[in-house]
Amino acid sequence: MESQRNLLLLAFVFVSFLLYQAWEVDHKPTAEVQTTKQDVKTDPTTLNQNEDVPASSLTTTKPVVKEVPLQENVQVGKSIFLTNDTLRLSISLKGGDIVKSDLLKYSKALHSKEPFDLLRKTNNFTYIAQSGLIGQGPDSNPKGRPTYTATNSNAVMKDGQNKVSTSLRFVDKNGNVFTKTFTLTRGDYVVNVSYKIQNISSKPLNVQLYGQLRETMKSPKGHLAMPIYHGGAYSTTETRYEKYKFSKMKETPLKETTKGGWVAMLQHYFVSAWIPATNETNQFYSNIIRGTDATIGFKAPIKTIKGNSITQISTKLWVGPKLQSKMAAAAKHLDLTVDYGWLWFIAQPLFKLLRFFHGIVGNWGLAIILITFTIKGALYPLTKAQYTSMAKMRLLQPKIKSLRDRYGDDKQKMSKATMELYKKEKVNPLGGCLPIFLQMPIFIALYWSLMEAVELRHAPFILWIQDLSVQDPYYILPILMGVSMFFIQQMSPATVQDPMQQKIMKLMPVLFTFFFLWFPAGLVLYYLVSNIVTLIQQKVIFRQIERQGIGTPKLTNKAKDK
Repeated sequence: MESQRNLLLLAFVFVSFLLYQAWEVDHKPTAEVQTTKQDVKTDPTTLNQNEDVPASSLTTTKPVVKEVPLQENVQVGKSIFLTNDTLRLSISLKGGDIVKSDLLKYSKALHSKEPFDLLRKTNNFTYIAQSGLIGQGPDSNPKGRPTYTATNSNAVMKDGQNKVSTSLRFVDKNGNVFTKTFTLTRGDYVVNVSYKIQNISSKPLNVQLYGQLRETMKSPKGHLAMPIYHGGAYSTTETRYEKYKFSKMKETPLKETTKGGWVAMLQHYFVSAWIPATNETNQFYSNIIRGTDATIGFKAPIKTIKGNSITQISTKLWVGPKLQSKMAAAAKHLDLTVDYGWLWFIAQPLFKLLRFFHGIVGNWGLAIILITFTIKGALYPLTKAQYTSMAKMRLLQPKIKSLRDRYGDDKQKMSKATMELYKKEKVNPLGGCLPIFLQMPIFIALYWSLMEAVELRHAPFILWIQDLSVQDPYYILPILMGVSMFFIQQMSPATVQDPMQQKIMKLMPVLFTFFFLWFPAGLVLYYLVSNIVTLIQQKVIFRQIERQGIGTPKLTNKAKDK
């Protein structure tokens, strides 16, 4: 198989892969859901008196279909703050919701001193983490959600401390005391949310803990080369990781019951996830609010607090970057939100190797170069087999042309004679194609490893490349990649006879250069270095082939016609 055709085949497979993944990702803006009578839940068994909170399971086991809305915009004096070395949280006193989370180690933009705010509430966008107690808890009050009081408006972790906490307090009309405490640990992105419930009456008190994420549905910014998923996801005992798109939430609300698990909202590089107790059976749900906001959440089992007693219940919230090791420690399978697709078993080791190289050189660009050398070196036997097969095929081209002249349009005889020639000369016609197909899984897996790595976000390389996660601002790397692709094409045996194929092959470097203009610089760097290594390997292999006499006139006597 000629190198030009191999290149065309590789381009076809790669573009097909990009088209498929772009189709898989939900790009289109979410259409607004029109509120109809069918959208309004009126069954008293599925709603509390205050229909703005999730349905309690005290009288039914049906899944929740309503959510706890954010009240008015948080005003000065209406929220408190909790800060460790990684997070700064803004917690509304109305309901005790986290309405803002600043990721202190990640900037909003390159060279910006402003931290990236994952959770936030603005005039036209809502992304918040809500939690509360329904049943006989304060969040089931028909007059609205509880307004807490706090004694510390700004809790900051000090040097020498490993944890920092802040508490909110609410007393219901019966005198029962509910204390909601948020705790952060040094170096972590997990928020521990706990309730201490003091039942002062002699009667039992039944409550049910819930947690949910609410986000305004917006179409993510992406393109064919870099599709971005933005939506919900969950994990159960039966399903390790499942995306749940906004469009699917509209069609079919999530209804899952599982032991442990988690529910999340995903975006490129970052994730927020509620992680209920692993030893309890939880109900997962989703809902669309007023056609603009989506919620995904969980309800824990009902807890009974005996009279004149105190009980504590808790849950966890991850709010931060997609750091695989830390997420795996926080919850089982939460690290799968770093979505490597169906080749995750190849992509994960590749990323570990990339991180190993980074630990040595301290630069992600140099680490990409080192992993490229490693992969190309490991695949060298396949590359050598590919070019050797190409040389043998080049040897047979005159004989194949002779067979075409002899048999004309008789395709059956032509095919039989060609196969006999291959057998006689011990040439595998797929020898040049097979190595490419064996390399494609590694090619695609590394593509996803570089695409999903939050470590590359705002990571500099050299000179003008200050962020490997975005496109080259001056398009130097894509142009160099195209030039290297052109030289590979020039060095390859020119055996394509069809004029149309020749024109297509000449356009391939130009088309790929244009296509790579929008690739993140880290990915283009990999392809550029890979092409340079290919050029070197190609030259070395062809020299070896020439010394062995493969593909030269010395062997043509073996292929003479009878």
